Amino acid sequence: MSNEQLRVGVVGAGANTCTKHLPGLQAIPGVEIVAVANRSIESGRKVAERFGIPRVANSWGDVISAQDVDAVVIGTWPCLHAEVSIAALEAGKHVLCEARMAMDLPQAKRMLEVSRRHPELVAQVVPSPFTFSVDATIRRFLAEGRLGRLLTIDVADHRAGFPDYGAPLHWREDRSRSGLNVMSLGIWYESVMRWVGSAESVQAAGAIFVRERREVETGTLRPLDIPDWITVTARMRCGAVAHFSVRTAGGLVPRRECVLTGGEGSLQSDFEALSFGRRGDKGMAPVDIPAHERSAWHVEQDFVDAIRGLAPVRLTTFEDGVRYMAFTQAVADSLTTGRPQPVEEIPG
Repeated sequence: MSNEQLRVGVVGAGANTCTKHLPGLQAIPGVEIVAVANRSIESGRKVAERFGIPRVANSWGDVISAQDVDAVVIGTWPCLHAEVSIAALEAGKHVLCEARMAMDLPQAKRMLEVSRRHPELVAQVVPSPFTFSVDATIRRFLAEGRLGRLLTIDVADHRAGFPDYGAPLHWREDRSRSGLNVMSLGIWYESVMRWVGSAESVQAAGAIFVRERREVETGTLRPLDIPDWITVTARMRCGAVAHFSVRTAGGLVPRRECVLTGGEGSLQSDFEALSFGRRGDKGMAPVDIPAHERSAWHVEQDFVDAIRGLAPVRLTTFEDGVRYMAFTQAVADSLTTGRPQPVEEIPG
């Protein structure tokens, strides 16, 4: 349909949808956003007025069933991702689903199963954007063997600041809305998969420092059961060992970096820049990242190009989404049992 108008419906217009997806889609020639369904009619009207969307739907089902909708952008919490994605694909609509893909691995596998029954439709998950600037260069260094045999991958995401005990409940802290997803862990794992592939097993430990928060809508004080500190050791299928450390409050010592170490060299990144050093060097030196290797956010254009048959989906396919949900599931199982857990291998 490269020469046809593409009509898009939106289900869930949260922060990322309003800052990225809606303006990104509206900037593409031949793309029209025709309907939006949000948590309430009132909030839907505000989004429609802001972006000039002609119709506010009473429910997400009305967007899915609309005859004038060719593709659906799903910007809800993960608790609705599987249900809405599956319904949209079954209704013949292309799907761009916000990350994280689903609540758990079984949901993600059902989404993949339905998408494979409809190969004529594009099914894409919004990709992890944190490493766009360095992904290609890291892959090149590994392919060229500049690190030697890869031994370890260390990823740290420690946010600045101290715990805010009085803050209201955020949806990411609510398992009924976010599922098994923990902070930014799955986002970082998705990036690591781009460089070296998937994990075969994990051992996880976590802690909850803020024990309860108040729900904004009801004023109810809710106990929390999603960690705000987690550490995961993963044995990767490539032979390396990866370590992920994520925490919501890193105090006065925030840290956000990744270090890949091989038998002959080390590559360090703050996800904007890279430095490299090899055996015998006195230290690390900055890496000049070529312009053609620095990618940026063009998720909406990629989605439209895939629908128009101009390029396949690369970031992120439903298959890769299921792979990071397999990791997320194994981490959750390890937290529950206290033992190492296998990561299911997803073929295809």
